[in-house]
Amino acid sequence: MFYLFPLMAVVIWAGNTIINKLAVGIIAPEAISFYRWFFALLLLSPFMALKVWRRRRAISPHLAKLTLLALLGMVLNQSLAYFAATTTTATNMALIISLVPLFSLLLAVPLLGQRLSKLALLGTGCALAGLVFMLSQGHPATLTHGVTQGDLLLLLAALIYALYGVLLKRWPLPLSTWESVYVQIGIAVLLLSPLLWSASSIGIDTESLPLIAFAAIGASILAPWAWMKAIAALGTARTSIFVNLMPLLTALLAHLGLGERLSHYHYLGGTLVLVGVMLAQRQGAAKPPKPIATQA
Repeated sequence: MFYLFPLMAVVIWAGNTIINKLAVGIIAPEAISFYRWFFALLLLSPFMALKVWRRRRAISPHLAKLTLLALLGMVLNQSLAYFAATTTTATNMALIISLVPLFSLLLAVPLLGQRLSKLALLGTGCALAGLVFMLSQGHPATLTHGVTQGDLLLLLAALIYALYGVLLKRWPLPLSTWESVYVQIGIAVLLLSPLLWSASSIGIDTESLPLIAFAAIGASILAPWAWMKAIAALGTARTSIFVNLMPLLTALLAHLGLGERLSHYHYLGGTLVLVGVMLAQRQGAAKPPKPIATQA
């Protein structure tokens, strides 16, 4: 029964990658980046605003850290994903984002003082080889011809989200998870406001509303709630394993919903990426970050 919680979270996050693609041509990336967190803030406020206000003295000393976390996890990570969707496939997006645990492991070396085991190094090499094979469409010698701007933006987004997760571990804040998330969302809305006004169009219509609703309610509230329930019931280690299902679920949804076709380089490259990430995750000293509310 408890395994339904992480599965629910991963299915929603996989679906949100499809939403990123569906949003292309319907709503500007700048607009959906803002509206996702704006409506999430509105929905959470009846439950969290008073609690956070009462805790303002405890929160105030940590506003600088919370601002940086919001900038990384909710502004840059998400905005880059929406812009990337215009020039890459949902399948590529999912496989690149699956590298987040691996990037977290590498960043934990300088930021958390952790060491990489031989197994982690082997996993890193395997995952990177798979990524190169996939992005080059099976021809590594011509890598630069196969990589799109969207792929590069997603790589940057994955690195940023990994840094977000590592900083959450480095900075243990005296706040509950939802208090931290709520404050970060509020800061993100402020930071994203200038981006909204730079959008070509800021209107919400019948086509864009369901996309915004899924991102704001499903990916930003329901999925994090399910993930936290899973961690409470199953523990971080067993819950984190479910992250590896996201690329597979996204590829399936992209095939069924977007008509994306999987080629041999997706199968081979994707397998190498997933095997490499799972090998790296077996290093006991460094566990992947817990997605909170910021998965793409």
